[in-house]
Amino acid sequence: MEQAQHQQQVWFVTGSSRGLGRALVTAALDAGDLVVATARRPGQLDDLVKRYGDDRIHPVALDVTDADAARGAVDAAVSHFGRIDVLVNNAGYANVSPIETTDDADFRTQFETNFWGVYHVTKAAVPVLRAQGSGTVVQVSSVGGRVGGSPGIASYQAAKFAVDGFSRVLAVETAPFGVRVMVVEPSGFATDWAGSSMTVQPVPAEYEDTVGLMNRRMRQNDAGAAGDPQRAAEIIVGAVRRNNPPSHLLLGVNAAEMAMAYSRHQLAESAAWQGVSRSADFAEPYPAPFPPDEAAA
Repeated sequence: MEQAQHQQQVWFVTGSSRGLGRALVTAALDAGDLVVATARRPGQLDDLVKRYGDDRIHPVALDVTDADAARGAVDAAVSHFGRIDVLVNNAGYANVSPIETTDDADFRTQFETNFWGVYHVTKAAVPVLRAQGSGTVVQVSSVGGRVGGSPGIASYQAAKFAVDGFSRVLAVETAPFGVRVMVVEPSGFATDWAGSSMTVQPVPAEYEDTVGLMNRRMRQNDAGAAGDPQRAAEIIVGAVRRNNPPSHLLLGVNAAEMAMAYSRHQLAESAAWQGVSRSADFAEPYPAPFPPDEAAA
């Protein structure tokens, strides 16, 4: 397997206190690396400091929605370990409600963490990575940020689509500096994402078959989510070590299958409408025949 010779790396991970963030911290430490672990309440990481030692893990308080705090946390990381090799934007959460009845302030607050938090931390770290001439930015998104359409979590999915667009531009802009960008797109994992971290607002009767059904699927599955956060973390650590990591890393059976189905549908639709699409340019034949108008499934 193509893989770079491993040297000890410094990770900077947001949302480290639980879930995938905590699993990533332990996976990186178990791989022999150093970690700056950020959280709103860094005391929640005391057990990891005790286990691995404060010479290997450095907890830092960080609210990712605060741009000044993001710059301060990055400065603290460089001051403590001298560099940042892997930046992981993991902090995020979702609340459930239909778009029609969503509280505007709640929609914006979710977006502040799920997109603007990524923006603030990334922008704070890029000068460090550029000056080093190396580094990897890992953006923890969701398969929903690729395929979309999950009723009830519009703010979360809109933010994840924004993170993907932001990351694609970031990758092009920073590649000349030796910086790589990888977007991670998981499906359901056994974390607290759909537990106490999620607020479910009352679902109007009109949305029981969409938002209500999605909520029941997430919360009433006795078997729990299929994804193992520790496996996911170990996969991410392994991918980052490669000479050529993927630009987008799907994690989980549902993520892989949903993405493939979505891509096939996109390709088929683009091919069916290609003549019409091309006809919008001056130099192309016009009008072009529309494809057959079949009844919606």
